[in-house]
Amino acid sequence: MTKANLYNVGLTERFEQQASMFEGLYLARVSVQHKELYQVVTENGEIKAEISGKLGYAARDNSDYPVVGDWVMVDRVDDRGGNAIIHFILYRKSAFERKAAGTSNQRQIVAANIDIVFICMSLNNNFNLRRLERYLSIAWDSMATPVVVLTKSDLCDDLPTRLSDVHSVAVGVDILVTTCKGGNGYKTVKEYIGKGKTAVLIGSSGVGKSTLINRMLGEEILATKETRTDGKGRHTTTHRQLITLPDGGVIIDTPGMRELQIESANLSKSFAEIDELSQNCRFNDCTHQNEPGCAVRKAIKKGTLSADRFGSYKKLQTEMKYQEMNSRQVENEKINKMFGSMGGMKQARKYFKEKNKRR
Repeated sequence: MTKANLYNVGLTERFEQQASMFEGLYLARVSVQHKELYQVVTENGEIKAEISGKLGYAARDNSDYPVVGDWVMVDRVDDRGGNAIIHFILYRKSAFERKAAGTSNQRQIVAANIDIVFICMSLNNNFNLRRLERYLSIAWDSMATPVVVLTKSDLCDDLPTRLSDVHSVAVGVDILVTTCKGGNGYKTVKEYIGKGKTAVLIGSSGVGKSTLINRMLGEEILATKETRTDGKGRHTTTHRQLITLPDGGVIIDTPGMRELQIESANLSKSFAEIDELSQNCRFNDCTHQNEPGCAVRKAIKKGTLSADRFGSYKKLQTEMKYQEMNSRQVENEKINKMFGSMGGMKQARKYFKEKNKRR
């Protein structure tokens, strides 16, 4: 990408103004992220870069390191003197983040400075409304606009029912139906991305993210694999990368996610109807369990609110609550749930006694 124009990779006045505060450094955008090495787009092209020792020393967790989509300040615009050094990360206007996979409590930012989050879900065996609710909750919290992209519509036997199901959980969200079998099955997605706009594709493995990007590019740039015979996806993308579209706009491809643990989420947006029902409960602090005058339980009884959807809401609410606690607080909360705060003390003592025996 020689003589790259930073406006083609999403540069806006916001980041230009931030960059003007740094003398002797140059503006660039992170296009590829590896463990300790990056590729960045400068005004003269794409070059390799690494972080400065000072930036690495000041990092408190993973979220303080550059990620794909970040605008950064580097010491050079070409690689004739070796790798560029990233000295500063400009303030992010948006970020899609999750709790890092595994047992770590660290945040993982998947993509930064995005305008649109395309949540991709295929209409075959990958279809899962509870997973979609989880993606939507995080997407609304990212400060970007979520859009649901239903892929592989050619493999769906009952599209109207599937669409009805998605509309029931994707409240206030645009829903696009695509197929890459036909020549124009991707065009509805492309219409959302224009000059200066950045979108990220999020979803499980094998839902067709890379294929969708190839169609928008007009050539087979990204490797793809056929879906397995059991309908499950195959990993193709191995790292995040920023791609410039021929007609303007930028898209970030991401590896398929096996798990999506919540770091922070916007449940008021993703479960807007439950939030609205809660306003009509008799008590302001209604937990929607056993309180009289609960509008939420009344809606479930009438069938206007799905019990499964409410269960998903409670599960995500609990998960977010645990994220704000330390390990001791989480343990105490679980004990209280199992035994009650006071009346179950004997049971609690017995629980701890048995637990200590197993150690």
